[in-house]
Amino acid sequence: MSKEGRQKIEAELKSLKYNDRQEIVAEIKRTREMGDLSENAEYHAAKDKQKVIEGRIAELQQKLLRIQIIDPNSIPTDKVYLYAKVLIKDLEDDEEIEYTIAPPEEVDLDNDIISVKSPIGMAFLGKGVGEIVEIQVPAGVVKYEILKISRD
Repeated sequence: MSKEGRQKIEAELKSLKYNDRQEIVAEIKRTREMGDLSENAEYHAAKDKQKVIEGRIAELQQKLLRIQIIDPNSIPTDKVYLYAKVLIKDLEDDEEIEYTIAPPEEVDLDNDIISVKSPIGMAFLGKGVGEIVEIQVPAGVVKYEILKISRD
């Protein structure tokens, strides 16, 4: 994972621990004061939300323990690897598309950053410029040619 990816996880964890957790504790306290807990739907909803928050906190903490920081500039550009920016051409309609291959935690589809674990990401891994990549999709097989690999 990149340094920036780690920072995003740390920021989310901090927000959950110091904002969301505090808000849900206050919400639970407020709903508990409403009376009979067995029939208090707001209380039960707040407790359920607390479980979700605590689960996400635990998940992020475990992820941070396993993260290995990678300097994208240290990865070769002769083949598609993690953090590669790949310019491809759809051989059916000649449309050019550029994707960045990233870990699942750093996916941003609005900015064409796709997961290394996605079908497209996996299909391009280890391939070089000029290679034709065929990917099985529900509508059939699509073919792309790799035009350029960079890290910028």
